[in-house]
Amino acid sequence: MNTQIFKTALARPLMALALAAAMPAAAVPAFAAPARADAPAATPAQSTAKFEADRQHILAMAGKYNVHFDFRETTPWQADYDPIETKTSGGHELVKVIADTGRFISLQHLLVVQHEGKSHVIKHWRQDWTYEPESVLVYKGNGTWMQEEVPPALRKGRWSQTVWQVDDSPRYGGWGQWTAEGGVPRWRSSWTYRPLARRDAVRKPIYDRYLGINRHSPTPSGWIHWQDNIKLAVKDGKEVPYVQEIVLNTYDRYDGFNAAPAEDYWEKTKGFWAVVRQEWDGVIARTGGISVREVADTGSASAEGLMSAAQDLADGKITLEAANAKARQIIAEVTRR
Repeated sequence: MNTQIFKTALARPLMALALAAAMPAAAVPAFAAPARADAPAATPAQSTAKFEADRQHILAMAGKYNVHFDFRETTPWQADYDPIETKTSGGHELVKVIADTGRFISLQHLLVVQHEGKSHVIKHWRQDWTYEPESVLVYKGNGTWMQEEVPPALRKGRWSQTVWQVDDSPRYGGWGQWTAEGGVPRWRSSWTYRPLARRDAVRKPIYDRYLGINRHSPTPSGWIHWQDNIKLAVKDGKEVPYVQEIVLNTYDRYDGFNAAPAEDYWEKTKGFWAVVRQEWDGVIARTGGISVREVADTGSASAEGLMSAAQDLADGKITLEAANAKARQIIAEVTRR
């Protein structure tokens, strides 16, 4: 794979969140009281209907999109920290449902970028959704992720979302519930730690991780992914916050780009990526977590090798068997303790 194209595609995610409106005092409406914690339990029919509605919100994220990314540092939490300039970017993505068992849904994002007049496909992030999960894989810092139990009393009706990097190594995970305050459907995560994204990691900033809340909402034209992130570091065993960041990724349905290269790439490489997922899952199952060295340019120590093997497979340079063997070797090497 062309390394420059790969790095360019990885750098694309950037976004914008700005929603604030003051209402005159005289116009303040009457709001419904919040739901009571001891409200009557839902009937089986209501629970089934809610489950199906949740599923449709997740499945509706699949499709062809024009994507806008906006990242804004806002409030500094240290007197000597100056927020960096807003970063924005965009592109075209195809989002495919690659698994749906009812209680588990997996969505694969594929970037379609133009370079020297040709379309190039970059396997982007993946999001896995699990209904009423027992545990979630969470980031613990310094290239380490561990399985963390979801409290039994908080599993009912909740979904976890686990996000994976371009090479299917882990990025972050959280759990939450689909709700509809103010008539707006949204899923809101628990607080989740995340490794630095490339946009920050390549600058070697004073902070080394994010602590954030992750939200997804359907819109009339597609969906949004918005976040509140605290950029922080751990010093002498204590968390030190540096700045607040707001992020808005907007996905608008769009048929004005050719998604055929993405479909072709996925058809040629899906067997390879299935093996990659199995290998990562096997390590996590055996050890209750995973450690993979973080790399600023690519996200992980395994990314360049796995992405290159997939591209060679798509280009017909190697067989599926050879690509799978290379994947197993790479994952074994980067997870060796």
